[in-house]
Amino acid sequence: MTIQTVNPVSSLTGRINVPGDKSISHRTLMLAALANGNSEISGLSTGQDVQQTQFIISALGAKVENDNGICLIEGGKFETPNQVLDVGNSGTGIRLFAGLLSGIPIRAVIDGDSSIQSRPMDRVIFPLRQMGADIRSRDDNGYAPLEITGKELVGIEYEMPVPSAQVKSAILFAGLSAQTPTTVLETQPTRTHTEELMAMYGVDLKTNQNEITVAPGRPEPFKHKVEGDPSQAAFWAVAGTIVQNSHIEIENLYLGPTRTGFIAVLQRMGADLQINHETGELVVRSSQLQATNVEPHEVPSMIDEIPILAVAAACAEGTTVFEGLSELRVKETNRLETIQSELTHMGIAVEIEQDSLIIHGGSIAGGNVNSHGDHRIAMACAIAALVSESSTSIEGWEAVSTSYPGFKNDLECLSGEGV
Repeated sequence: MTIQTVNPVSSLTGRINVPGDKSISHRTLMLAALANGNSEISGLSTGQDVQQTQFIISALGAKVENDNGICLIEGGKFETPNQVLDVGNSGTGIRLFAGLLSGIPIRAVIDGDSSIQSRPMDRVIFPLRQMGADIRSRDDNGYAPLEITGKELVGIEYEMPVPSAQVKSAILFAGLSAQTPTTVLETQPTRTHTEELMAMYGVDLKTNQNEITVAPGRPEPFKHKVEGDPSQAAFWAVAGTIVQNSHIEIENLYLGPTRTGFIAVLQRMGADLQINHETGELVVRSSQLQATNVEPHEVPSMIDEIPILAVAAACAEGTTVFEGLSELRVKETNRLETIQSELTHMGIAVEIEQDSLIIHGGSIAGGNVNSHGDHRIAMACAIAALVSESSTSIEGWEAVSTSYPGFKNDLECLSGEGV
């Protein structure tokens, strides 16, 4: 395992671009593989997760070329792969491919790393089997690897028991190969990337409040520029807030309403954040934070940002409570427990009560922490280290390459010193 030491800094200043949005990158690659013709995608996430999705669509028969930051895909043809499809660390990858492949007349096995093999897949297996999918999990226990033999599917109406953009998207991708329309009903809104992209590129998809209906069909070939990932920008939004004398400008962000919940929470805590929705720019300046309560209905719009918001809470005056975090238990790690364990190692007072996370603001000591193979835990600890009393050593730093290989370089550029 790689160990990265991060030292406190006096300020962060500069202008950066974060990687392309990871969620959008996965989906555009999958839609391009389905489209019959040539598509062109620029700005893809540079993380390992998205590279794995490129490898997978290539193994499934798409022609994929990368030329000077532009990914060219010739899609529309699928073949049985001669290898296991490895999603790496990507929960989005395995769940969306499960849906996409359920109606394609080939056989495929999808697997991932040890983290993926510990994440529950019944939540997609159940609705896909309702549609007629032939999908089998390891020893029928609901975990990867998943073996899928594409069959003729039928559309269903499915009410989501738990808010999840991944499950919703898996059903919508399967719906493209069904014989009749498919409808998903959401009790709480989740990320809308799948619906937006499908509708943008020729799929017959309609939304009506909490109801999304997709008709059978295929997207048209397209050109798409992936905007910056707000989940990665969240690290700098918190860093620029808690490190004194800081001024950070983040360019070209995707700022759709289902991805900016973390900004609203930080502003409620007193953060000086300015958004330009026309240009996608987020400007961050140092400020003093006050504790807040984050309620369950807010969580789906910031589910990936909870680790870094926990760091903001640690630097705020008072006690912050995050409620309704059950979904964090089935992420790359049990994030509820890893947030508590690693921030506690840095001297922060953190409690868990059922599905709530309680963080008492105060000073951060620094120390030795472990990413547990989770990229967001590693980066959240790195940001906390910037305002700690002493240096922090982060074991398992290689996890950062999953989503943000250039994180260390961006930190060095903003701090003006080596990390």
